[in-house]
Amino acid sequence: MDRLDELAVFVAVLDSGSMAAAARRLYRSPPSISRILAGLEQRLGARLIDRTTRRLAPTEFGRHFAMQARDLIAQYEALTRAATHEADQPAGMLRITAPATFGRRHVAPMLSDFLLRFERVRATLVLSDRNLDLIEDGLDVAIRIGALTDSTLVARKVGSVGRILVASPAYLEKRGTPRSVRDLANHDSILIESRPVAREWRFASGPHDCGQRQVIRLTPRVLANDVEGAIAMARAGLGIVQVLSYQVTEELSAGHLVRLLPEAELPPTTVHLISTCTSHRPAKTTAFLDFAANALEQRLRVISRSSNPPAPTMSPPGNHEIETRQ
Repeated sequence: MDRLDELAVFVAVLDSGSMAAAARRLYRSPPSISRILAGLEQRLGARLIDRTTRRLAPTEFGRHFAMQARDLIAQYEALTRAATHEADQPAGMLRITAPATFGRRHVAPMLSDFLLRFERVRATLVLSDRNLDLIEDGLDVAIRIGALTDSTLVARKVGSVGRILVASPAYLEKRGTPRSVRDLANHDSILIESRPVAREWRFASGPHDCGQRQVIRLTPRVLANDVEGAIAMARAGLGIVQVLSYQVTEELSAGHLVRLLPEAELPPTTVHLISTCTSHRPAKTTAFLDFAANALEQRLRVISRSSNPPAPTMSPPGNHEIETRQ
């Protein structure tokens, strides 16, 4: 049996999620797929995939082996494309994942521009606030916000986003503009509670962020489990909400929301482009990584500059508690 073909079967099983789906993709019978995978595991002397009645998942060895297998397949495809003068023509299916709101607002428009430029590329965009496994879920590229935990991935920093406070001009005209974290005790809050978390907001103790944190305990007027819903209520004037800066770029630019207390914001969170292949990437992946890096860097620079400080006014009493923590 062709050894490269063995690797292609193994990768297809991971990408498809089942033996039957891999068989359909490769136009083979399910027993032949099972036989090829079993033969590969026997020759390697290690299990590559854990099989249950509900799903398949790579073992730890299988995850690392899959990354090397993808590299070898990519090298082979690169050689064959070069031989037919197609190395510089991105083509094929590109699978991308991104956080839901960031994906809708920033990745989808950027991906649309990419597909209009490279007409032979097709795409699958998976929007999820879970960090999907690139190998297990058959993905080529991920956009990640926050700390990275998998050292086997290849990361490219494209910018950063901050956690910011915003409110509508109408709300601020009625209730006044907070000029310090302590002033927030006199305001209504909208809390995004997508999972069980402490009902509090955290801020830097000063412009140099020396390690201390100011923490405000909330008695929110509104609890919402959806970012877009919380932003809509903030626009309606129901209170102040804390969001990631990319989630309100359009609202800030249009003046529907106003950014508050930028000097008290915590250090921003890094945004990365993530891929699995370390060398000889398919032309489609290389082209997208370069295109996306440039486009996202520009978008994130615009986001970081979004600010329109309001004029000071007075606020009526509120019901939040504030403390300082190391």
